[in-house]
Amino acid sequence: MEHRNLKTFPILTTERLTLRQLSDNDVQEIFILRSDALINKYLDRNPSKTLEDALKFIKKIKNNSLSYWAIQQKGNKKLVGTICLFDISAELKKCEIGYELLTEYQGKGIMRETVKKIIEYSTQTLGLKTIDAYTHKDNQSSTNLLKELKFKSTDRIDDTNSNLILFRLNISNKNK
Repeated sequence: MEHRNLKTFPILTTERLTLRQLSDNDVQEIFILRSDALINKYLDRNPSKTLEDALKFIKKIKNNSLSYWAIQQKGNKKLVGTICLFDISAELKKCEIGYELLTEYQGKGIMRETVKKIIEYSTQTLGLKTIDAYTHKDNQSSTNLLKELKFKSTDRIDDTNSNLILFRLNISNKNK
């Protein structure tokens, strides 16, 4: 469930980053994110085969989502990654988070900064109390990031892919 009460796309900023709506100008970077074997190593999705595939994806996201952000460094319009919230449930006050980063930007603290901002947005603006993240059991970078941000691994395994482990962040008033 998308947070439909929002009228415009929420642009978020951190010290070094701007989280903004995808644009057609992001087609090259989206193509790389969605076709690069290293980036997609732990993701269960069909890779983009052409720039047209990437553009179709951008158009679909722009038309249907207020919670899928392009990550860019301030002072640079180039997309370096994406982050999204999905399966948002206002009733259960929970959602799932997903993210990806171009390889040349990995290991620089960009995703840590981005996820922290999205957690803040999720709790303070959307009023969510639980954020889930599935990560591949061998994706040590993602596992380390989630643990650093206080996500706890659960015993739950994804029904369709037994290699995916569920991490959960329960937000209480003391965490704010």
